[in-house]
Amino acid sequence: MARRLPPLNALRAFEAVARHLSITSAADELGVTPGAVSQSVKSLEEYLGRPLLQRTPRGLVLTAAAEAALPSLREGFDMLAEGAQRLAGPERGGRLTVSVAPSFAAKWIAPRLTDFALVHAEIDVQIQASMGLVNFEAEGVDLAIRYGAGRWPGLESKLLLREEVTPVCAPAVAAEIKAPGDLANFTLLHDDSSLMDQSCPDWAMWLKAAGVDDVDSKRGPRFNQSNIAIDAAASGRGVALAKRALAQNDLDSGRLVAPFTIATPIEFAYWIVHPPGRARSLPARRFMDWLLDQARQYEAAVRANDSLTTSGL
Repeated sequence: MARRLPPLNALRAFEAVARHLSITSAADELGVTPGAVSQSVKSLEEYLGRPLLQRTPRGLVLTAAAEAALPSLREGFDMLAEGAQRLAGPERGGRLTVSVAPSFAAKWIAPRLTDFALVHAEIDVQIQASMGLVNFEAEGVDLAIRYGAGRWPGLESKLLLREEVTPVCAPAVAAEIKAPGDLANFTLLHDDSSLMDQSCPDWAMWLKAAGVDDVDSKRGPRFNQSNIAIDAAASGRGVALAKRALAQNDLDSGRLVAPFTIATPIEFAYWIVHPPGRARSLPARRFMDWLLDQARQYEAAVRANDSLTTSGL
């Protein structure tokens, strides 16, 4: 039996508009003019004999029918993209290229990749450690994981996990620390990778919040990558104000100790980032699902761990 479908270009335009709730953003994604997108949506509405969008002073709003249909449309286009990729040939096969900030790659992704390989041996994950957001097309990157506020123009982002900071040090150092004021006797290690994140406290802010005013917060070596600061702390060089997710494996292994029951939430978080449509391939979707499951397991373990308590510091 022949399928009776609306024009696919019109459906594609509508699906993009419905996701963005913006004609202009949909046009940017599709590489056409806003006028062309508006005309496509209008032609689809005429074909169906019903409105799909309501234009209000606050912007576009989906009708009830359009909102109900959107998940199926998105899934349908995902499946079309996957089918087209298979038709194009096996050049990429099950290869997936993921760009990850170096510290997150080393401290959070790498220790967990064996688990993914056991479940999805058919997918060859290639990790590219990079601080920049990368040019997805030019560098052949499928997904990126970045630390930030979750807003990157022209890209889609999905929250992976939130972050907090806490002082960490080697066990031998922790044995000599009883109160925040004792930090005056140890070297402070500075993680400068978060200088762009105003919500992330530095040592001056942390000490002030802890009620300590006789410790020189500016002294000590500075590192431009979190993993280097964490490794310096683990080697006994001093005390680092570390991002919890990056330090957790070392805390679990006993290589690091958190001398205070204080963890300070910050606004920036880790996000899965990709161009519109890039995450529709089967390998990308499976890797994203795995990442999100790993993040849920991590956050559940943190909540169950009584060694740290979250405070407003």
